[in-house]
Amino acid sequence: MQKTPNYTLYFWLVTFGMVLAKVLFTLRPEIDLFTEEAQYWLWSQNMAWHYYSKPPLVAVLNYLSTAVMGNTELGVRINAILCGAGMSWVVFLFGQRLYSPKVGFWAAMILQAMPLWWLASTFHMTDSALSFFWILAVYLAYRGIEESKLKYWVWAGMASALGLMAKMVMILIFPFLLLFLIYAKQWKEQRNFYLVFLGISLIGFAPMLIWNWQNDFYTFKHLAALSGGGGGTAPFDFGKALKQFFEYVGGQLAMVSVFVLPVFAGFVIRSRFYARRKSIYLVLAPVMSWAGFAFLSFLTSIEVNWPVFAYSSLAIALAAWVCEQKPLWIKLRNWGIGLSIALPLLFILPDVTFLKTVKPIKKAEKSAFRRMAGYDPLAARLQTLRDSLELQDAFIFSETYHMASELSFYLPDHPQTYMLNMGARKNQFDLWPGLEQFLGEEKVGIFVSWNYDSPGDFASFRELIYEEELPVAFRGEPLRVATIQVWRKLETFDPYRPDTY
Repeated sequence: MQKTPNYTLYFWLVTFGMVLAKVLFTLRPEIDLFTEEAQYWLWSQNMAWHYYSKPPLVAVLNYLSTAVMGNTELGVRINAILCGAGMSWVVFLFGQRLYSPKVGFWAAMILQAMPLWWLASTFHMTDSALSFFWILAVYLAYRGIEESKLKYWVWAGMASALGLMAKMVMILIFPFLLLFLIYAKQWKEQRNFYLVFLGISLIGFAPMLIWNWQNDFYTFKHLAALSGGGGGTAPFDFGKALKQFFEYVGGQLAMVSVFVLPVFAGFVIRSRFYARRKSIYLVLAPVMSWAGFAFLSFLTSIEVNWPVFAYSSLAIALAAWVCEQKPLWIKLRNWGIGLSIALPLLFILPDVTFLKTVKPIKKAEKSAFRRMAGYDPLAARLQTLRDSLELQDAFIFSETYHMASELSFYLPDHPQTYMLNMGARKNQFDLWPGLEQFLGEEKVGIFVSWNYDSPGDFASFRELIYEEELPVAFRGEPLRVATIQVWRKLETFDPYRPDTY
């Protein structure tokens, strides 16, 4: 008799391998934090109920993890790595409960093949915690519906509250569950449970409401601007809207993985998923998220990651369908998953195979990691200048929050850095004390930029003490050049004051 495969063991072996790969990637000396990761880390050094553009959970997680592991890259990214493993585990449990351990395993593998999972589980962004708490809430709510037990609805409410503290788009779970209960003709039976779930979930709005009440509702204005509102009365451009829509569609297909697309197409065309209640539950939220942002794409440009938090349950539906198919589909699944996992591993792991010496691969890696390289050596040079010129009390500023955040992280004393707005939209730095506090004082300021050769007319100083251009490289290849200027005594301060959010 053939032995039943131990799919739980297989799952953990693969998942542990993925975790190890992410740790090795994080420890690569030439790879720095992504600029958004550095920004969220800086938020954790300035704890608040909420921040200009995002809820507080990303900062809270950074605060806790770096308290344990120090202000290190792994101390930041461990949050994403654990969220990614947690997402996979919940998908495995969900697929196992709905179908079988085999489906659970392959659902987790399909998820781990998707670029959306790689992004959320490698770089600690707001999507990391959002994606984990989304699938956790969806799983727990299904348990509540299936077993008619209040405890699962309570746990789902707590997961949703935490998801709302990660990113406001978690709000999609309310109409999703409501529509499913109506479709399944279980609204009357589950109504009180749903209301309990809703009440607990709404606790997640509390930090946002407290902070926005105190800060002129900046987040609401920011979200309105991102969704295409508040941008003036420019006439609707149908050509531009159509271009944005097709860019959106292409981006979403890529986030599912081009190598898994044949299986995805077969599922959509051949599976008759709409005839099964379980499949509807798994597919409804991804469809709602995709359709909602597809509509918005006609009004504004949509970032490729915005809708994908809801796609994880799609991996279960795909796995359940393909596990019932003929060998050809099984081969397509296996090859699709294998290629989708192998290629990212090639890029993120150290070059033990020497494949990255091949020119096209080396060029692609350099392009992919451009925003994650050069900051550590740049900070090291700044520290040398601070020591040699005796400038330990100098304030450090740049024209972007990206540079300012990275320098705060990589400088050994982690100073509070500043942003001189030279044309950017509002951001968190606009709400913190800025360079105005140094006006007229005998203080030294160090300006650092990839893009400008001076602060220009936005900030004028009495004298320039020192300046240099610092070229930085990525694995021996020239990357870009930073301007470093040391100024004394800020005399005028006239930053760009954005009227957009």
